[in-house]
Amino acid sequence: MTENLTKTTFLEKVFNYEKNKDWVYEGKLPAIIDFYADWCGPCKMIAPVLEELSDAYAGKINIYKVDTEAEQELAAAFAIRSIPSMLFIPMNEKPQMANGALPKQELQKLIKEVLKAEI
Repeated sequence: MTENLTKTTFLEKVFNYEKNKDWVYEGKLPAIIDFYADWCGPCKMIAPVLEELSDAYAGKINIYKVDTEAEQELAAAFAIRSIPSMLFIPMNEKPQMANGALPKQELQKLIKEVLKAEI
């Protein structure tokens, strides 16, 4: 199950950018954050794929969603200019951004290589 984040839950579960200047991941599992909007066609195409991956990798990674229309401050904080954009957050490394509606195989490859998680 993917989880929608607000600014408050983002600060708690992902990164408190108001407190820390440098990246400090607050989560207990690697994560993907999908920056999307309801009007975005490619975002709608990728949503069921992210739900599938969320189920497949349950307990190994978290998949969060941020509505860029509702959470404009978060979108600005990560300089989101095109959607969908996905932030891949490994446990002990800097996060990496991927843009566009990536196919499921590409997402699985990134999960394995960047997040070091396997089904």
